[in-house]
Amino acid sequence: MNSWKCTNCGYTLESDAPPKECPSCKERCEFVDNACYIPDCKDKGSDDRI
Repeated sequence: MNSWKCTNCGYTLESDAPPKECPSCKERCEFVDNACYIPDCKDKGSDDRI
């Protein structure tokens, strides 16, 4: 499962695919995959730098 972050409001959620509408700001936003790919954040599962 991936971690997705809304580029509009910063809301994050875990899902296989990003939603069409952000559950937080209710807009049609772009979502970026902020899953952790480096050892520094592997315990959290998401990369706070994104």
